[in-house]
Amino acid sequence: MKQNRMILILSLLLAAMVTWFLMWRTGMEARERMQERLAGEVLRFHILANSDSEEDQTLKITVRDRILDYLKEEMPETKNAQETARWIRRHVDELEEVGRRTMEEQGYDYPVNAAVTTCWFPDRTYGDMTFPSGNYEALRVELGDADGHNWWCVLYPSLCFQDASNAVVPEEGKQQLKNVLTEEEYAHMTTEADFQIKWYFWERWKG
Repeated sequence: MKQNRMILILSLLLAAMVTWFLMWRTGMEARERMQERLAGEVLRFHILANSDSEEDQTLKITVRDRILDYLKEEMPETKNAQETARWIRRHVDELEEVGRRTMEEQGYDYPVNAAVTTCWFPDRTYGDMTFPSGNYEALRVELGDADGHNWWCVLYPSLCFQDASNAVVPEEGKQQLKNVLTEEEYAHMTTEADFQIKWYFWERWKG
């Protein structure tokens, strides 16, 4: 009798482990599909400081702000990430010049290299939206040796915020992203939805 009970318990544990693994794998596959789809709909921004010194990190933020201001003033309204990337590729020299001129004003002469390229990004949260890790096309700007901490945002749709203390992304950019993703995909990207999902399973577990 005890042996049968032990076999039953082990069988239940094994079934639970297999179920958990299948759910985990399904979730990971869905996350990978969402990331690949998302990567085709966005263009990110990645700027790397010369070093982690306080001066170089401050300079990075100053150059970042000037580049974002330039894009806001000069870049026409674009319909998608691909069109945005094409415009930026045509104006890389101007973006580098903005960076160089800004650094000269601050008393620095670091080289500036800008390019639209594919970069790997870790999980990253912008305001109330979390982008899964993976490869994304991005405007990458390197200042000097590019050995310092970097800064990310999303150029298309416009999810860049320059006030890090508030970290509020523009509603227009969020709406553009919502228009190209399924309702489920968009929900997975919001921290609010993530909280609701966790709370749902917590309530189910308690019940």
